[in-house]
Amino acid sequence: MVSGRDLSLSEYNDKNIGIPYITGASNFNNGSIELVRWTPNPQVITHYGDLLITCKGTIGEMAFNDFGDAHIARQIMAIRNTFNLNSEFLSYCICFYINSIKASAKGIIPGISREDILNLILPIPSIDYQERVVAYIKKTNLFLSSLEKSLS
Repeated sequence: MVSGRDLSLSEYNDKNIGIPYITGASNFNNGSIELVRWTPNPQVITHYGDLLITCKGTIGEMAFNDFGDAHIARQIMAIRNTFNLNSEFLSYCICFYINSIKASAKGIIPGISREDILNLILPIPSIDYQERVVAYIKKTNLFLSSLEKSLS
């Protein structure tokens, strides 16, 4: 788990100089990250494949880092998959807990802590079973999506 750190205004730019700087929920768009700021002086780095989750203000937005190294602000945590789980399986497990994670948010600006994520109890079946679960969820979501379209 990597917790982010904010940069001062003078430490980042919008001119594509340096590596991306992800500041918060405004960078998240339907499971993707929009890159609009960069920093030549990164301090807290997310790597390709990390699962990014918003943890301050808007809580629970998630997306995979599919672009490479980036600095993350304190509104973001990066979950590094060091146990070689199926990454999509890991994201579905976190989604399962998302309402209880949001309910644990504290403060004037709601926020969750590292422990709120680190203390989750996740099932760890074999990698084959994880892949079957992911395939089943995708198939079910596709079916629900087509059903929804047919009703509108």
